[in-house]
Order: sequence, then C-alpha cells, then structure tokens
Amino acid sequence: MDSQQFRAALGMFATGVTIITVRDADGSLVGLTANSFNSVSLDPPLVLWSLARRAGSMPVFARGTHYAVNILAADQVLLAQRFATRDIDRFAGVPWREGAGGAPVLDGAVASFECANRSQYEEGDHVIFVGEVERCTARAGAQPLIFHGGRYFTELPL
Repeated sequence: MDSQQFRAALGMFATGVTIITVRDADGSLVGLTANSFNSVSLDPPLVLWSLARRAGSMPVFARGTHYAVNILAADQVLLAQRFATRDIDRFAGVPWREGAGGAPVLDGAVASFECANRSQYEEGDHVIFVGEVERCTARAGAQPLIFHGGRYFTELPL
C-alpha cells in the first residue's frame, strides 16, 4: 500500500467540515479548515481533531489555552476554501464573536465548540488535540457542509 492509495481510501469516508480557530498570545487570529474532528466523551465533554506536525500554525495551537471548532453550514463552502488558502488574511471581513479564552467563534456555523486545550498526542505525522468543551451551540435544522472524495456536498435526505 502506498500513501496515495491510503489517502484515496480515506477520502471515501464522508465527513463534516470545520474551521478550527485560536487567538495567539499577541492577539492575532489563526484558523484553518479541517475535517479531522470527532467526539471523544460525554462526561467530561471532550472532542478531538488533528493537525500536521509541519503546519505553520502548529506552534499557535500547541501553546494556546483555548480554541473553537466551528462546524460549517452548507452555505459556507467559500469560507471553507478561504481558510484552506495560504498567505491571506483568512479573517478579513469574516464575522465572528469572542468565545472561551478569546478563541474566535464564526457566525453562521451549524455548531460550535469552545474548548480548553486539554491534551495533545503526537502520532505519526500529526498531533491529536483533545479539547474539553466549555460551551457549545447548535442551530437546529441547519444544513451541514460535507466533504467526500475531495469535493464538497450538502446533505441530501434519503
């Protein structure tokens, strides 16, 4: 098995799309698009996500006390693409509010999780972040953004 084969097989698992956000110690805002999000525990309320060790934002997330996981709505595909683009001000013109620990919570998300940066585990070429959820919100009936096979989709009822 080669890495391309592994990546292609992983792409067959449909996921939601998130933007993980954090405020650096100097006050600057950092965020990135990720689909590596999952629940861990209800008691205590824990979630996880992962970030490549070589990511430029790794130091900010690793030392931050809090971050927010923003689950995107179907109409936020351009926002997902924006936060996946390098060398731009990803937050320019993006409405948000300050969440727990100063982490930006994006307007319009179908759900958000404001997390304390509880623990980090180095595994392979990624770091797994486990967050303890301090606050969360959800918009009932909102249509989520879905990622599958390298493309964005919206929810289709069966």
